Amino acid sequence: MNPRILAFDVFGTVVDWHGSIAREVDAMRLGVDGGAFALAWREGYQPAMQRVRSGELGWTLIDDLHRMILDTLLQRFGIEGLDDAQKKHLNKVWHRLDPWPDSVEGLRRLKSRFMICTLSNGNIGLLANMAKHAGLPWDCILSAEVFRAYKPDPATYLGVARVFDVAPQEVMLVAAHHDDLAGARASGLRSAYVERPLEFGAARPKDVSPRPENDLHANSLVALAGMLGC
Repeated sequence: MNPRILAFDVFGTVVDWHGSIAREVDAMRLGVDGGAFALAWREGYQPAMQRVRSGELGWTLIDDLHRMILDTLLQRFGIEGLDDAQKKHLNKVWHRLDPWPDSVEGLRRLKSRFMICTLSNGNIGLLANMAKHAGLPWDCILSAEVFRAYKPDPATYLGVARVFDVAPQEVMLVAAHHDDLAGARASGLRSAYVERPLEFGAARPKDVSPRPENDLHANSLVALAGMLGC
């Protein structure tokens, strides 16, 4: 069965979180390496979500989890002197992430044939602001916030099928992360891997070797569009 809905992971797959955050932190002249700060911020992401999954925290938006991590990092990196408005602005750097060079063209081509939506752990406001900033032409913004569950909870993947009233196998998750794609396949979705070798920066290249369990493997969203006849 051919997919009708393409659901996209966003952080790392569609936008360059590491490069975007590193550039902004460096521009603020905080006396720290922007790339290292970006990596440390991202490393707090899964542990913070696990606190929600385990019930230690009630449902918490990614914006709020990012702020919790940020407050810890400011102490860890010895950054002082930022007032609350500056901290809030820095925390919303996640709303201002730049797309990978192929993302906008690839999404526009895919949109010509498929319904395209986000399926991100980011909250709705974050994803909407990011789309406006980066020019991402989503048909629909779906988020963990909609389902009150973080990926890889099956409620997120099956939630896309439920929203569009299609069978799970008519939804294809597009992501640069094998664990996300594995969660989608376990829920009956199709999977397309997109190579993002520089997701963690040039100093930490990713292994983007093909894996046979994925339905498709592309080196860009433009290439994926070509594979899908767009």
